[in-house]
Amino acid sequence: MPKTDSTRYTILFATAVCVVCALVVAASAVGLRSRQEENALAFRQKNVLLAAGLLKPDEALSDRELEQLFDRHVETRLVEIASGRYEEGGKIDPRTYNQRHARNDPAMSRAAPPNAAKVARLPTYGGVFLIRDGTGDATVRQVVLPIEGIGMWGTMYGLLAVDRDGKTIRGLTFYDQKETPGLGGEISNPKWQALWVGRQAYDANWEPKLAVIKGTAGPPDRDPHRIDAISGATITSNGVSRLVGFWLSNDGYGPYLKRFREGGKG
Repeated sequence: MPKTDSTRYTILFATAVCVVCALVVAASAVGLRSRQEENALAFRQKNVLLAAGLLKPDEALSDRELEQLFDRHVETRLVEIASGRYEEGGKIDPRTYNQRHARNDPAMSRAAPPNAAKVARLPTYGGVFLIRDGTGDATVRQVVLPIEGIGMWGTMYGLLAVDRDGKTIRGLTFYDQKETPGLGGEISNPKWQALWVGRQAYDANWEPKLAVIKGTAGPPDRDPHRIDAISGATITSNGVSRLVGFWLSNDGYGPYLKRFREGGKG
């Protein structure tokens, strides 16, 4: 029987424990990968439906029900951000396309031009979600765009829904952010997000115009370009203004939205 207090025994025992633990972790990661991918897909579908107003914040649906609702109303496409044209090659599956991973891959992205939103890199392709009424009518009612930018403590990831006219905001949601709970974290509050509905993304010259202001904005019909800031969260509020402005500009989805509102096929 080996001596349990020897150095050799201690090293062998520690090695065996590490190997066993590594095998368990690896097996778990592989075994759960498909489930993780399914959860990520369901999470994305839920937030697209929330931004489009097809799902209420307090509405609970099963993953299967979410998938059915999504498939009935939403078509996922990829857009070349620089040109605003749809990707037609079919080399990338838009349903499984991970825009964050693409942004961090030099082969699938490029350096962003200097911008106030502090977006460092732009993926070659951006995901867009075309929303229909679900009755079989092919008319696209709105489009949901992924948006991101720096807040107080990190990157804020959201989705912005724009009407068929290419300028009226139909909805907004932030699904991943690190802002201070109770302050900047209120960007995830449905009540604050509802303030965006009906606002106008552009001015008369089609320049991005939306801004989160300090104080109280009027209703959309009288104050179409401004949204109430979050009390005590100036940096976060400014960050939201900047990131929305960036993605609506010609450096972001501007070229695509121009084609979209003019009835082009992308």
